[in-house]
This record gives sequence, C-alpha cells and structure tokens, in this order.
Amino acid sequence: MDFNVKKLASDAGVFFSRAMQFTEEKLGQAEKTELDAHFENLLARADSTKNWTEKILRQTEVLLQPNPSARVEEFLYEKLDRKVPSRVTNGELLAQYMTEAANDFGPGTPYGKTLIKVGETQRRLGAAERDFIHSASINFLTPLRNFLEGDWRTISKERRILQNRRLDLDACKARLKKAKAAEAKAALWSDEVEKAEHELRLTQTEFDRQAEVTRLLLEGISSTHVNHLRCLHEFVESQTNYYAQCYQYMLDLQKQLGRFSGTFVGNAESTSPPPAATSPPAVAAATLPAVPTIPVVPTIGGVPNTVAESVLNPNEVKPPASGTRKARVLYDYEAADSTELALLADEMITVYSLPGMDPDWLIGERGNQKGKVPVTYLELLS
Repeated sequence: MDFNVKKLASDAGVFFSRAMQFTEEKLGQAEKTELDAHFENLLARADSTKNWTEKILRQTEVLLQPNPSARVEEFLYEKLDRKVPSRVTNGELLAQYMTEAANDFGPGTPYGKTLIKVGETQRRLGAAERDFIHSASINFLTPLRNFLEGDWRTISKERRILQNRRLDLDACKARLKKAKAAEAKAALWSDEVEKAEHELRLTQTEFDRQAEVTRLLLEGISSTHVNHLRCLHEFVESQTNYYAQCYQYMLDLQKQLGRFSGTFVGNAESTSPPPAATSPPAVAAATLPAVPTIPVVPTIGGVPNTVAESVLNPNEVKPPASGTRKARVLYDYEAADSTELALLADEMITVYSLPGMDPDWLIGERGNQKGKVPVTYLELLS
C-alpha cells in the first residue's frame, strides 16, 4: 500500500513538473530544447502523411459507398469484428425492378423484351461494381487504415513519450540553473547542484534514446509512401478493369438493342391508340433515327428528291427494287384522304420510303391498295 501511495505521489509530482514547464514555455518564461532541422522536417512530413491519408481514405470510402448510413453500419460491424452483411448494389436493384416490370408488362412485348435485356446488363454492371468495391477495399483502403490504426498510433505514442522526456530534460536544466545561482550566492558547493546535475545526465540520456527511437519511426514514413504508392497502382488497376467491364457490357447492350432497333420504332405501348390525324404525332420525332434503316430509292425519271407531299400520288409510284420491309399495324388508322392508306390493328403490310418524304411517314402496300401510313402506328420488322 505504501509503495502504491509513493508511486502515485511520484507520478503526480512528475506530471505537475511537466505541466509547469510546458506552461512556462508557452508564456516565454522558460527555455525549450529545440530539435534539429532534420528532425523537425521528419515530424512535418509525418503529420502531412497522416492528414492526407485520412482525407484520401474518407473520400475513397464515400466514392465506394455514397450512402452515409451504410458507411456507419459497415464501420460498426468492423469495430465489433463481425462480417459485414452482403448488400445489393444499385445496379442489381435496378435490374430486379426492370425484370419485375417486364414480367408485369409482358416479357414477350417489345418493351418487356428490352427491359429484360437492359436489366440483365444492369445486373452485370452491379456485379462488376461489387467486385471493384471488394478489390479496392482490400488493396487500397485496408493498407491506409492499417497505417492510421497501427504505424501512426505507434509514432504518436513515441512522440508523446519524447515530448515528456523533453519537458523533463528542460525542467532539470531549469533546476540546475537555479541551484547554481543559489550556490554562487552562498559561495559554497551545494548538494542541490550535484543532485541537479545527476538528474540532468539521466534525463538527457533518456531524451537522446527516445529521440533516436522516434527518429527511426519517422524515417519509416518513406517506406509507408512506397507501400501506399503500390496500393495506389492496384486501386487504379481495379478501377480501370471495372470501367472496362462496364464499357464492354454497354457496348454489348447497344449492339443487341441496335439489332432490333426497327422493332421498337414508334412502338409506344399504351392501352388505347392515339387519335387519327393528318399530321404525324409528336412522338414520332423521337423515333426518327431508326427510320433511315429503310433505304431510300434514287431519283426516278428525273423527279427531284424534294417531292412535295401535296402533289405525291402513291398510286403512281412504284416500290423500289430493294429496301421494302414488312410491318405490323399496332392500331386502327382511318385514312384522312385518298393519298393515305387505312389500317387495321395486327394486319401485316409492306412499307418503304420515297425521296423527299416526311420521315414520319412511309408508303404502305396491302395487295393492290397503296398509300401513306404514319410510322407511329407501325412495328417495323426486320
């Protein structure tokens, strides 16, 4: 018991002495042992490494997981040393919704088929994102965390010890200075001077030893930079592979949709057909890029390419030798005049384009009947 009391009293005395020395230094009332320029540079470099590593780590976490609630949940699981539950990526969730929508609308309809194709690509994108996050977490985030929670904590601990050793050293220097001043006044050798010199030698030795330990740790920051550089290369490689996969998946999807682009031209899924009108519906403008898939016939008989709709008589034109396509009628259509062809839902007709025609319209043929038909009422077949 007496030993513990003495130890507590000694610790309290040391703490008070350090606090006093620190306060007097801040007030400019005491001298402070300065570290050499090389040591100060090592300290500054270490602090800079720690600060930027924290910022890069936090922002990379935001990049990989934008949801702050999910990040907090993952942090808690890691602190509890429990496995983080698997989480569905946004792409995989979108794929699920698209698939369910396709089943609801009809997987055999053009819209349903497209939803399934796009949904499958979104699922693959989501899986690629999951692999990228996993790879980046292991190869990049984990080394950064290990530095902050391992090496940096060790460096911080040794720096605090060094700070205490320096305060002890400066306090001993101050006591020796006071003892020598008292000795000069008394004109005799004082035991206090001898005691103060002995304490100074001990504290100087401890300070030098601790400074060497801390210096070696600080110089190890260079190795940390080399390790983080390697991890950064691995992060870039993972990110490159991820975006390359995404690009390839989207190219494949684009090719699939482009192969059947004519199938979806003007195929506006609705519960009721649009009203018949002599002018094409506005929605046709959105489907214009697919129309040029029907080749335009060259000028025949010197007729210019800018044929006016007002003088076009479908019954007098001949279909091109090539470039005709089959089309399924989506809705009933009542012809507005003799130049147009009346349509019945679900019937099959032959269609083609003529030079100078409005791209929202085609020439349709059914047996001996011929006339203009609106593109938005058709499903063009390959």
